[in-house]
Amino acid sequence: MAKTIRVTLLLIILLVVGQSAWKARARTADWTETLRVAVYPINGDGSAAVDAYIATLQRPAFEPLVLFMRAQSQAYGSALRDPIDIALAPRVVQRPPPAPEHGNTFDVMRWSLQMRWWAWRHDGFDGPRPHIRVFVLYFAPTPGMALHHSVGLRQGMIVAVNAFANAEHEGGNNVVIAHELLHTFGATDKYDPASNLPSFPDGYAEPRAQPLYPQSRAEIMGGRIPLSRGEAEIPRGLEQTLVGAATAREINWLK
Repeated sequence: MAKTIRVTLLLIILLVVGQSAWKARARTADWTETLRVAVYPINGDGSAAVDAYIATLQRPAFEPLVLFMRAQSQAYGSALRDPIDIALAPRVVQRPPPAPEHGNTFDVMRWSLQMRWWAWRHDGFDGPRPHIRVFVLYFAPTPGMALHHSVGLRQGMIVAVNAFANAEHEGGNNVVIAHELLHTFGATDKYDPASNLPSFPDGYAEPRAQPLYPQSRAEIMGGRIPLSRGEAEIPRGLEQTLVGAATAREINWLK
């Protein structure tokens, strides 16, 4: 009986969460109002260095995301001044369930439900209810360190980002957040997962440039700046990125 009650309550909660997510997705279809995005910092490695960094975090660190979305949407003729607004939520102590590295469809679906349940339980933001929640796990940077893949969930409008706890990396962190945020709006990846190289032409910021290489910016869903056919570099900040036409169509900025 107790198990039946727990399962029933979980299903009810997921139904409520799903309905809220559906409404948020519907808002992104027409872009008639600004979407509220809340950023929740998390100490990803448990170190004192990350604790100290999170203590210094302020909302202006994420303002480039607002400016990027504003400039890119207006480039496609949007009448809405700000597609998103950013708020900094209180830090979350518990870490989210890890995403499966090479899971099958069932594993990914199960993790998605776990993540949505976890997000609902650990949402300590006391401002207006956010449409999208961005959980940023910070790690103290070390030489040669590579972070695990970040995730943006269309179902649930949740983002889980792995980031470096260092002011010098804030520009790069915002690139990752923007990329995953656009996933929640319906944008797809535009790079080869085997090589991480942007896919031509949709993953290039300037696919018609002559000469084609080197490019000066990255298409945000392509992820990297193509320097040659087999070489690309990670952008240092959102000023080195743009939303390409294919991505704009996917998120309903371009018909």
